[in-house]
Amino acid sequence: MTATYEVQRVDGNRADQKKFINLLWPLYRGDENWVPPLIQNHKELVGFRPHPFYEKNQCANFIVNRDGQTVGRVTAIVNHGHNERFNEKRGFFGFFECTDDSEAANQLLSAACRYLASEGMTDVRGPVNPGLNYELGLLVEGFDSPPTFMMTYNPPYYARLISEFGFEKCQDLYAYQGHVSMLASLDPKLAFVISEIKRRFNVKVRRFDVKRFSEEVNLFLEIYNKSLVATWGFVPLSPAEVAHQAKGLKHLLLPELTTVIEVDGKPIGAGLGLMDFNPVIKQIDGRLFPFGFLKLLTSKRKLNRVRLMSTNVLPEYQKWGFGLLALERMLPDILKMGVEHGEFSWVLESNHLSRASLERGGLERSKTYRLFDRSLSEFV
Repeated sequence: MTATYEVQRVDGNRADQKKFINLLWPLYRGDENWVPPLIQNHKELVGFRPHPFYEKNQCANFIVNRDGQTVGRVTAIVNHGHNERFNEKRGFFGFFECTDDSEAANQLLSAACRYLASEGMTDVRGPVNPGLNYELGLLVEGFDSPPTFMMTYNPPYYARLISEFGFEKCQDLYAYQGHVSMLASLDPKLAFVISEIKRRFNVKVRRFDVKRFSEEVNLFLEIYNKSLVATWGFVPLSPAEVAHQAKGLKHLLLPELTTVIEVDGKPIGAGLGLMDFNPVIKQIDGRLFPFGFLKLLTSKRKLNRVRLMSTNVLPEYQKWGFGLLALERMLPDILKMGVEHGEFSWVLESNHLSRASLERGGLERSKTYRLFDRSLSEFV
């Protein structure tokens, strides 16, 4: 008997939105490595609730039903900020989930592509959830362990479904992992870089000031925006996104996992690590209320894995290797906290300098995430 497929756009109907969100639990049932999303945050990122990303950008969500049962979903995204910055007409897709069913995936991705073409887009890239400043990439290597906080996870067959539809690799992103004891024994060349910076510059490194924590988080995000202007695909966070990110981060940060780098009293760089909250998010099943949020906050000093997310330096100082100072400042605190494992993620395949520094420090590439591109010419 031939299966019947129906693709449906998810608008303001609560029942359809629930199908879009709740698909994840039966899809990943039995997969020990899967971690549910924080549901409230997830609803914001797909546009079901207000989020500053969509003050300028837009999206359309789709589900596909097979014989009346929801078996897949996808979000089509028009990122006007990206297209203005790079002078492109590129659409994006994200939040892709599907059973191992090529026909379901094809119909779902076709709906997303038709929508993007109708909005004037000529190409499509993904997955991004919903942009490069958030979660992104399809896991293609490293399925043997859970993801760290704010990193994606998916079954291995997703790459086949996406490739069968005509997508081709655009760029890979890597996660590097190591035991913290490895960080304590720096390569002599890296140690020399640190000593030279301290000799040549009037440099000071410090934690975020807990008395001015909100301002310090904002400072980090401002440096983040300025430091990544030349990075592949980067679109700066809007002021509203900065405020939204800062509000969320200040509850999760530990001062021990932060660094501000100052030269002549001026902040020129910042580093940020977050504890890997995923084991706790799994315990609360992604639900912050009524007690999940409290459990998340009280777990900060009980976890043993850290995700080192970002060491950002203003462009005029980047050639010196100031990012190493951020890590050197954090290291004693990390060891004192009893943290055992660290992950550096994500690192662009094309960022040869960062990759070489991490590999020279003895870290191993543990996961690979992929972005895909394809033309929309057949959907016009």
